[in-house]
Amino acid sequence: MSANQLFARHALLPGGWQDDVLLEWDDAGNLTSVRPGAEPGARVVDYVLPGMVNLHSHAFQRAMAGLAEKAGDTQDSFWTWRELMYRFAGRITPEQMEAVAAQLHAECLRHGYTSICEFHYVQRDPDGELYANPAETALRIAQAARRTGIGLTMLPVMYSYAGFGEQPLTPGQRRFRTDPELVLRIVEALEKQRGPQIEVGAAPHSLRAASAGQLRELVAGLPACRPLHIHIAEQQLEVEQCMEALGARPVDYLMNQVEVDQRWCLVHATHLSDRETAALAASGAVAGLCPTTEGNLGDGLFPLTPYIAAGGVFGIGSDSHVSQSPVEELRWLEYGQRLVRQQRNVAVDGACRDVGTYLWQQALRGGARASGRAVGSLEAGRRADLLVLDSAHPNLDGVDAGEVLGRFLFCGNDNLVRDVLAGGQWVVRDGRHVDQDAIARNYTQAVRALRERSQP
Repeated sequence: MSANQLFARHALLPGGWQDDVLLEWDDAGNLTSVRPGAEPGARVVDYVLPGMVNLHSHAFQRAMAGLAEKAGDTQDSFWTWRELMYRFAGRITPEQMEAVAAQLHAECLRHGYTSICEFHYVQRDPDGELYANPAETALRIAQAARRTGIGLTMLPVMYSYAGFGEQPLTPGQRRFRTDPELVLRIVEALEKQRGPQIEVGAAPHSLRAASAGQLRELVAGLPACRPLHIHIAEQQLEVEQCMEALGARPVDYLMNQVEVDQRWCLVHATHLSDRETAALAASGAVAGLCPTTEGNLGDGLFPLTPYIAAGGVFGIGSDSHVSQSPVEELRWLEYGQRLVRQQRNVAVDGACRDVGTYLWQQALRGGARASGRAVGSLEAGRRADLLVLDSAHPNLDGVDAGEVLGRFLFCGNDNLVRDVLAGGQWVVRDGRHVDQDAIARNYTQAVRALRERSQP
């Protein structure tokens, strides 16, 4: 019996659930064979899912999750939350960043994410000066990913302005300062990191933080087929400022400046007009949705129903990491739509009427596209990224395969992920990351020091 085999009585394949599936992978971590109707010849488990892609992460923000939940003297919003985030960003060291990222990655793996896209904008030292290696902090994130085993898409961020009209950066943003030339230097410095487990793209932070000319320069300079991500329409105020400064809504403006295609992920595409919704769906770009963060910050709700009807592609991310669970992201994506529309079972289409299955499959599709990596499905040639669910848990006891994702996503808060394979390596066993204790110790030490330094 090969160590690179797994027999699933039920596995979610691209066309739906299949029985008696033998999965095999090579030493490089790629699936070589996925055969339904096979005979058991390997370790036998009950339910296997493709690992989920987390398409939007700011890893350092894991250190401040839960610390901004006390009301201030004025009405709190994204903009007041941002001040705490700036304090953490201003003080975190590269070593602390690596420790925090490793803890985050281990948590994400334990909950079912096997890939993550890091929207990385803390590039400079606390004084705003470049490190000797301009990719110093990005390399720390990559090191954390290698330690934990999670797949990574690194997205160095272009962040030049504090607001529309090319406003100068504030002191709290000094560590973020980049232009197209510097971002492309960082991309080049990360070239040796690229491989089956790590891809490198780029991310203009937002239309308020980068000019149209910079957008075009960055897109032109980035190697072909690399992923491009951008924050686009997170807050109503941002949309209003964009219209005042640029004469158009954010998605409309972006599409008039650059070719938005399948390379692109538009994160927080929350506030869209009907025309923008249709245009985004038609472009092939991914709508990057982060419901727990968007709910935590009071951003608003994405127009999911018309976007699905238009054939749009979407994926999910944990962003500020108030949650590290794809279950919670997908649950709240659906529940938000139910509350707005006052109906049930919203996220479906003509081909799939099961909400859990539809959400998981579609988030896989969008996440894979946004990552620029061969992930998102159990088929030969893709990365060997999969989840083994805990079939002994009461929530899954005796259920039919077609009911599994409904129970997984919409029944209680226990983590039903038992084992996780990422890039052909078992990184989670019996619900624990293989290096969980050491990672947690490093995280605790780093965050204790960081929080002491981040007091106002």
